[in-house]
Amino acid sequence: MKKILVSTLLMVAAVAAHAQSTVDTLKEFVRDVKTGRAEFTQTVTSPDGAKKKTSSGKFEFSRPNRFRFTYLKPFEQLIVADGQKVWIYDADLNQASSRKFSQALGSTPAALLAGGSLEKDFDLAAQPSKDGLDWVEATPKAKDGSFKSVRVGFKGKTLSAIEVVDAFNQRSLLQFSQFVANEPIKAETFVFTVPKGADVIEQ
Repeated sequence: MKKILVSTLLMVAAVAAHAQSTVDTLKEFVRDVKTGRAEFTQTVTSPDGAKKKTSSGKFEFSRPNRFRFTYLKPFEQLIVADGQKVWIYDADLNQASSRKFSQALGSTPAALLAGGSLEKDFDLAAQPSKDGLDWVEATPKAKDGSFKSVRVGFKGKTLSAIEVVDAFNQRSLLQFSQFVANEPIKAETFVFTVPKGADVIEQ
């Protein structure tokens, strides 16, 4: 009985240590990684799991409050946060829209990467390892947001995936590859210039 009890206690301690280390990995990432760039594939799945849409492109960020998503396939789209505003540009429509940074982000998944107040805005909990990644779930403390939860997946200390479930139970999985941390990124990367002739919508 003593051996079983000791084994059980060791297992509980190991699970607790793993859970804490996974949460710490996310905290360290937000604290220590000031810039990052990667390629990504995004898969959006309908609530019933029947429909999937896949897109891909490049992602860059620089704390605080600057990031750039360049969607290349199947359609060209650009999302740029310049620290003051978030711009979305649709190349096919030649249309750009913008919102104030604070209104566009709040307690959103992008705030995790762009330098939001992690523990102020989210409740953090370790999740079981899956697909070779260690996962942390971040649930927004504000209950009136556009999404229910976000899971962040790490391979070791490297950001590998983000999975978002929105208010309509639609699931969006971003998988990152060739992630590079803390290399200089030119400031103009996060400057959006409205293309000639584009319609502009200010929100």
